[in-house]
Amino acid sequence: MSERADTPPGVAANIAHLGKGYRIYALVILTIVYVLNYVDRQILAILLPGIKAELDLNDTQLGFLFMTFGIFYATLGIPIAMLADRTNRRNVVAAALTIFSLMTAACAFVANYIQLVILRVLVGVGEAGSSPPSHSMIADMFPPKARATALAFFSLGVNIGLLIGLFAGGWLAENYGWRTTFIIVGLPGVLMALVVLFTVKEPERGASDGVAPGTEETPAIGEVVSFLWSQKAFRHIALGSALIAFVGYAGVAWVPTFLARSFDMKLGEIGMMLGLVIGFAGGAGTFGAGFFADKLGHKDVRWNMWLVALAGVVAFPFGVALYLTDSKTAAILLFIAPAAAGAIFTGPAIAMTQGLAKLRMRATASAILFFILNLIGLGAGPQVVGMLSDFFAASAGEESVRYALLAITPLGLWGALHFFLAAKTLEEDLARAKA
Repeated sequence: MSERADTPPGVAANIAHLGKGYRIYALVILTIVYVLNYVDRQILAILLPGIKAELDLNDTQLGFLFMTFGIFYATLGIPIAMLADRTNRRNVVAAALTIFSLMTAACAFVANYIQLVILRVLVGVGEAGSSPPSHSMIADMFPPKARATALAFFSLGVNIGLLIGLFAGGWLAENYGWRTTFIIVGLPGVLMALVVLFTVKEPERGASDGVAPGTEETPAIGEVVSFLWSQKAFRHIALGSALIAFVGYAGVAWVPTFLARSFDMKLGEIGMMLGLVIGFAGGAGTFGAGFFADKLGHKDVRWNMWLVALAGVVAFPFGVALYLTDSKTAAILLFIAPAAAGAIFTGPAIAMTQGLAKLRMRATASAILFFILNLIGLGAGPQVVGMLSDFFAASAGEESVRYALLAITPLGLWGALHFFLAAKTLEEDLARAKA
């Protein structure tokens, strides 16, 4: 995450006043916020068996919990990001963290399914205000040639959050139940919001790009959407990310249930095994992709796209084998490759989106990317698997989730194709954004 020797002197001077130590500190704090974001978001996956049993739900209803969250999370991200492009981004992040943490804890007190749906919607409302402002702040603290690494480090929050959510969530759910688990994972975010509010500074917009603040007006949403969609590379990045996320979010939501039903594993064991795989293999994929994207992208920026595409092609046969094996051990080991590959797209996709957008479009650009990604991936992925599982239940019984997950696996390969296509126009589209 250090600046390269060829970072323009003007850019280095613009961000020097923040201090390298502070910028790393701010990046770590924003990453911790993202960790809490994913713990609160994905804790639901490990708690599904307990919630299903107590509230007497089917798999379609369980999938709907993810879909409603995804729709509100994706939709509200855009207006909140527009607010962040016009106001103090640090304050937006702190407020968002407070909301989604309190709503997660409140899930412990629901009396019925409708109440749980409403609270998960409110968790999505809070989480919608967290990531895009953070992306924009990081882009203003790190120069373009170090940005993919910084954003990949930030994206490690996904893997760390999943590790904590699955590992700790499985143990807590098995020993204390799903209601107590919601309280334990929700409340720490309220304290973290105070840390953000009182220790993180709002960086100058454009500082890391050598652009003087205030020289560019904040565009309207229609102008941002029109400009981004005119960038061919962005269209392919958005669609490729959405398809990969569709498979990834569906897997994270339903693989714990698949292991429980197909291999009779306990929640504590599932949480430990999946937490380690997603945490370490996924973390290596997330950070490694950003690091190598910066290294190789220094020679040819298209490597940001090629790395993601190649990972998707390599991981595909492992994903198919995962849902066909009859061995618990093989299933866990086979999950390593999809877990690593599924995390690779985040750093390069976010970094290139920041580069493909004009300066005052950055937070909104991230929100638009996440709108497409989360509406299709988070909103539809788990819901479709839940519906397919209920459809297959008549013939496959307890194995219905296995075949539902297998049916959607080829979509990851389709997503990889879009990243290959994005590379074709990436250079000219990046230049157009700077014009």
